Amino acid sequence: MSKLTDISYVRAVLSKHGFTFSKALGQNFLVNPSVCPKMAQMCGCGENTGAIEIGPGAGVLTAELARTAYKVVAVELDKRLLPVLEETLAGYDNVKVINADAMKLDFVKLIREEFGGGEVVICANLPYYITSPVIMRLLEERLPVNSLTVMVQKEAAERICAEPGTRESGAISAAVHYYSEPELLFKVSAGSFLPAPKVDSAVIRLNILKSPPVDISDEGMFFRVVKAAFSQRRKTLANSLSSGLSMPKAQVSALLKDAGIKENARAEEMTMQDFAKITEMF
Repeated sequence: MSKLTDISYVRAVLSKHGFTFSKALGQNFLVNPSVCPKMAQMCGCGENTGAIEIGPGAGVLTAELARTAYKVVAVELDKRLLPVLEETLAGYDNVKVINADAMKLDFVKLIREEFGGGEVVICANLPYYITSPVIMRLLEERLPVNSLTVMVQKEAAERICAEPGTRESGAISAAVHYYSEPELLFKVSAGSFLPAPKVDSAVIRLNILKSPPVDISDEGMFFRVVKAAFSQRRKTLANSLSSGLSMPKAQVSALLKDAGIKENARAEEMTMQDFAKITEMF
């Protein structure tokens, strides 16, 4: 493990295989020796648990997960990293690397074929530019996993974990809370990566819920309401919903009043229960 957190060693291996970092893929590899052991420990791995990693990079986190989980399947988009990972993970016989796009991969099939009916967790150091799409895809598919532990930009982590009804909350907050109980585990400085990004990161864990925290009859409408509510944060909830759902403001105001919500309320004031009431009224 010490080798994989030695910047000179990582640079040498990458250079040996002709690898150069891609800005388009948002590649920043973890080299801080204290981060990956914490992620592996806190993601819920164990001797009876399998792990799926998205974006293994040079294999630093992969190796730590392999020390804890009985099996690790690492999903890597960049073909150029396959020979790198073959070298850095040569000592781990419980790791399988798959060259695939996490936004297109059939995770249900992967979990069934690689882990059977065993316990599974997902762990990832996500590129900033695909943080929300990947998280939402994994949640929306209702995969048979216990938790999703990801490292994301610190600001994104705080927004994702913000409790709906608080000033920091947004559409992603409500969506994530619908499927899981999120918690911010710890923060990671920019200097923990190679190359170092311009902002700090944070590790969050989304503990998957067996059922949503609110009872609604139309999930599609619920997410339409949430998205519309936060589409114009500076405006009132009535204005945002009117614009986002293409409905007359008078009609929206009347529905909000019937739901017991004041007309000048704003989206960040709405709890999950409030969004559920609005959805049912609409």
